[in-house]
Amino acid sequence: MKNTMNQVHRIHLHVIAALMFAGTGVAVCQSAPDAAPASREEQETRSPAEVLAELMAGNARFVANKLQQKDWQAQVRASTQAQYPKAVILSCLDSRVPVEVVFDQGIGDVFVARVAGNVEGEQTLGSIEFATKVAGARLVMVLGHEACGAVKGAIDGARLGHLTGLLDEIKPAVECTACDGERVSKNSGFVDEVVRNNVLRTVADIRKRSEVIRGLEKAGRIRLVGAYYSLHDGKVTVLDGAGESGS
Repeated sequence: MKNTMNQVHRIHLHVIAALMFAGTGVAVCQSAPDAAPASREEQETRSPAEVLAELMAGNARFVANKLQQKDWQAQVRASTQAQYPKAVILSCLDSRVPVEVVFDQGIGDVFVARVAGNVEGEQTLGSIEFATKVAGARLVMVLGHEACGAVKGAIDGARLGHLTGLLDEIKPAVECTACDGERVSKNSGFVDEVVRNNVLRTVADIRKRSEVIRGLEKAGRIRLVGAYYSLHDGKVTVLDGAGESGS
């Protein structure tokens, strides 16, 4: 009898929680939890174009506040022995761009490399080469974002310890960006254009510096793209000219 009453009590709590979420406007997905992370076979069957489409569909769910329900503990258990992510995403360090959430991805779905200004250092290049050549990821995405603090620092010539060298890597994007007004970080339009150019330059630099990535891309095994994240609405936009055609 006691167990039955406890079960009823738990059901009531779940109903109350659902009603509370409904009142706040938070989307509660009624679909079944996500399946286990992909197997090697499933990873192999996805083309780079399909992986990009999956990420963009996930971002559309994020923007619409309709994230898929996930059984996190089931995913933890399912990914214990191996991982077969479909993509590797190089993003900025910014805390307002939680990459897995932005694309509605679960445990084991994507590799994420994070560094201020989403620039490609030696260690990052090695990580991307591991993610693609060794672990089999089919897509490489460089993700910049609106109002990037690292880009603002590079524009204003900020100097601070080891950060100075990092900002120097963004300066070529600053220098190649045209501007009608003042070339300062207070000019949001200028900052926005530098962010986009910095993404495009990083994509080009990865392709130029990594023989491994060039070979995989030429063989159609991966696609290398750049993208831009809006802090205002959470939407990701693939940048024109940021990638070559993938299979």
